[in-house]
Amino acid sequence: MEAAFARYEAALRAKDVTTLNALFCGAPETIRYGMAENLYGFDEIAAVRGARPSAGLMRSLARAVITAYGRDTAVASTLFRRRTMLGKLGRSMQARVRFPEGWQIVAAHVSLIDELSPRAMTLRSRRTGQATVSRCSAPGSPP
Repeated sequence: MEAAFARYEAALRAKDVTTLNALFCGAPETIRYGMAENLYGFDEIAAVRGARPSAGLMRSLARAVITAYGRDTAVASTLFRRRTMLGKLGRSMQARVRFPEGWQIVAAHVSLIDELSPRAMTLRSRRTGQATVSRCSAPGSPP
């Protein structure tokens, strides 16, 4: 899952639409809520992704967390900043499932909040460039 997360970030920065599309599940049930759009189904996601401008996509990550729920389901969450969005803190969350062809995004959400909001202020001292990886177990189950 860590490699899939890194692959997504690299493809996003390079605007590698082919790789980005391959990382999303090619199903009509796949959903991506973006900063300015609500996309239902792989076809809508791929269409918007292909038409998106390539400028200003570089971003720095903070507090990336990957949590596995069993062997084949995980959630990747991260905060991000872009030079083109001064004063804003981006948030990205992806639900992923491991299919025979690899980890694919089945649901994603991207949003922005003001950098100086009380919630964002508590995050400044916790910046990290590495993803935290954990496994979530049911209460009473071995980790």
